[in-house]
Amino acid sequence: MKRFRMTGRALLAITACTLLYSCAGKPHQSAESVVTGKIWTGDPEHPWAEAMAISGDSILAVGSMGDVKAWIGKSTKTTTTDTANLIVPGFIDSHTHFVDGGLKLSSVQLRDAKSPQEFIRRIADFAKTQKKGVWITGGSWDHQNWGGELPEKSWIDSVTKDNPVWINRLDGHMLLANSLALKLAGVDDNIKDVKGGEIIRKNGKVTGLLKDNAKEIVNKVNPLPDNEQKDAALQAAMQYVASNGVTSIVSLTGTGYGSYIDVYKRAREQKKLNTRIYAVAELENWAALAKDIKENGRGDKWVKLGGVKGFVDGSLGSHTAAFMHPFTDAPADSGFFVISEDLLYKRLKSADSAGLQLFVHAIGDRSINALLNVYERIEKADGPRDRRMRMEHAQHIFPADLPRFAKLGVIASVQPYHAIDDGRWAEKVIGHERAKTTYAFRSLLDAGAKITLGSDWFVAPASPLLGIYAAVTRRTLDDKNPQGWIPEQKITVEEALKGYTIQAAYATFEEQHKGSLKTGKLADYVILEKDITKIDPVTIKDVKILSTVVGGKEVYKNPVKN
Repeated sequence: MKRFRMTGRALLAITACTLLYSCAGKPHQSAESVVTGKIWTGDPEHPWAEAMAISGDSILAVGSMGDVKAWIGKSTKTTTTDTANLIVPGFIDSHTHFVDGGLKLSSVQLRDAKSPQEFIRRIADFAKTQKKGVWITGGSWDHQNWGGELPEKSWIDSVTKDNPVWINRLDGHMLLANSLALKLAGVDDNIKDVKGGEIIRKNGKVTGLLKDNAKEIVNKVNPLPDNEQKDAALQAAMQYVASNGVTSIVSLTGTGYGSYIDVYKRAREQKKLNTRIYAVAELENWAALAKDIKENGRGDKWVKLGGVKGFVDGSLGSHTAAFMHPFTDAPADSGFFVISEDLLYKRLKSADSAGLQLFVHAIGDRSINALLNVYERIEKADGPRDRRMRMEHAQHIFPADLPRFAKLGVIASVQPYHAIDDGRWAEKVIGHERAKTTYAFRSLLDAGAKITLGSDWFVAPASPLLGIYAAVTRRTLDDKNPQGWIPEQKITVEEALKGYTIQAAYATFEEQHKGSLKTGKLADYVILEKDITKIDPVTIKDVKILSTVVGGKEVYKNPVKN
């Protein structure tokens, strides 16, 4: 007689079958809910489906109506979507500054101020609503909206006499302080320059603008938000992203306030989360994070830890991104590193040796090249393993470095909205030739690299549909590039969808339980007003989010009837 040894996988399959199905092949249990309609699953083996059965926070079955019908019982709630709608996996925003974004929702709004006069008026109006001594922060101003003239403290001093002002350019790499904030920080015209940063002066006098590492001078005296403010900001942030179809986010470090891991853990304990969070700590705090993980674990399906975030350079808009050659509009300037390459390697290698995932901001071609070199050194020193090292932004790539992403297994974490925003003025700063491999999504994919998509909110709107629109059309915000800015870098709608779903889940080691609509995975999904794979891509940005569901529970429903 032959003996058969059953594998663990086979035993698990039979056990699952016994639990879920009767002898006649029908399930013992009924689904709590069934949703029917046109479904893009994100599963390459079965990309399209007609129905999905859900119980608890997970998917029981997805497929044809025939596949799912057996799961419908007397108490099953059935939702039938319109034939024009499309159901997709919950969007994952791979790059946010989440609590900071929530805090800025209640601050002065300057992103769309179109002139210095409007910039000043909005700050003046907001200051009238604030108590004396309260700091005015946030803003997200963009000097390119009025031709490129940088604001100065003299613009706003007369309308903010009672309130310190510390407002950021939309990229967060340059901030403007009024005279009161500078006085509190001990800044005068004699202050020394800061390595890896810049204090902007005019005729030897400080203007109130500080870049990158120089920001810490004022950050040190800017009061931190208290726990109540941070908790409220988290709730506001979750409501905002849910309205945009986002069910999971990667939370990168804050602007001077830390990683907010305590805020996320507190909300998890209080069962107040409706957005799944991968919380990333500051690179310099890698040892504390490693200790936390060793003592408390990496978290669960709501809050996960495991990554550290570092920086190589600044941003293009602030002229602090590091390039191999000078800026076209500033021939004596090619940007700078905010950290030495040796110190970056030392910290990243230490974090890697502790089993942490590496997230590093690199924008200019010189910083991208340096980071790839560091990643390559780490792999040679510590040996191969599934690291999924990430480069955040990867905006302006030297052509010879494109194939190195796939070769080294480096994930390009990119933000499509930046392409249609910066595309209005980027060629003035770096010229047309370097622009050819700027936001080079098509070239990265063609070279075999994995890309994951995000917003960089608060820097840009946390709207995946706007991100998909940007990646597919590359039509700049000023409508001056109707066929797309650097159109050869366009990607397809399905490629962009993958970047916001299954590839985003892969980029945080979570593809086994989210990122696609598949049996056994979390029931995180979004109902879109229209099938974005069929409509004119130019109209994708106008498609409404009808419903956002996290773990089988609706967390957002569009209040407007369609």
